[in-house]
Amino acid sequence: MTVLTFTLLVLVTGLLAGFVGSLTGLGGGLVVTPVLTLLLGVDIKYAIGASLIATIATSSGAAAAYVRDGLSNIRIGMLLEIATVFGALFGAYLGSIVSTRVLSIVFGLVMLQTAYQSARARHESQVAMPPDPLAEKLGLDGEYKTPQGTVAYHVQRVKLGFLLMFGAGTFSGLLGIGSGSLKVPAMDLAMRLPFKVSTATSNFMIGVTAAASAGVYLGRGQIEPNIALPVMLSVLAGSMLGAKVLPRLPVRTLRIGFAVLVAFTAVTMITKGVRGI
Repeated sequence: MTVLTFTLLVLVTGLLAGFVGSLTGLGGGLVVTPVLTLLLGVDIKYAIGASLIATIATSSGAAAAYVRDGLSNIRIGMLLEIATVFGALFGAYLGSIVSTRVLSIVFGLVMLQTAYQSARARHESQVAMPPDPLAEKLGLDGEYKTPQGTVAYHVQRVKLGFLLMFGAGTFSGLLGIGSGSLKVPAMDLAMRLPFKVSTATSNFMIGVTAAASAGVYLGRGQIEPNIALPVMLSVLAGSMLGAKVLPRLPVRTLRIGFAVLVAFTAVTMITKGVRGI
């Protein structure tokens, strides 16, 4: 494969990753890491380094649009970022001592659980739960606009969400996925945020989480500019496109698309890890 062909493939990958990452709140790493390793033969640790840069670009491209549209809950994002940053630093340290095969298997298992949880329909009775006193004290409840009007929501189980975010940050630093694949279900299922608010708030958060662990990978020399630069530019373009599309898509479509993509990639990465290829 020539350098030009490789670069073009990376650009296409980044554009797709940014678009999907923006729509689902995943940060693009869910697409970048598997494609670079499975299709282009990049070592997974260098793929993770490039994926973290892609995640920062996704956040930069989409977060501003979501904040402007009132979808992101900034108070929740800033609170949960405290947990994800410490988790990301811990995960980046673990990444230096965990083998490539184990990384692939862990990556896949985490995503399978994410796909299962995201595909499950939430009952309306669960949404209408009383507000969490801590959420009220911190002013975390919010509202967002829909074609049918403004919808208010109450935040649930803030402490559980904070704990889950430390785990999400750990996987971000370990796997280079921006941890959106864990943040979105944590906010959606545990904290009971509307799915689009979870997605938008995840995009707001993932750049900070990824930056914390990207510095560690940079210090270890595992961010290759020839890979990271085209990924960053194309992911940025894709994320801005996704930010324009998200408000128009139905929630059910987002959930199913999210689950299918995550499950397919998970099986592929587990197979790679088990076979050691």
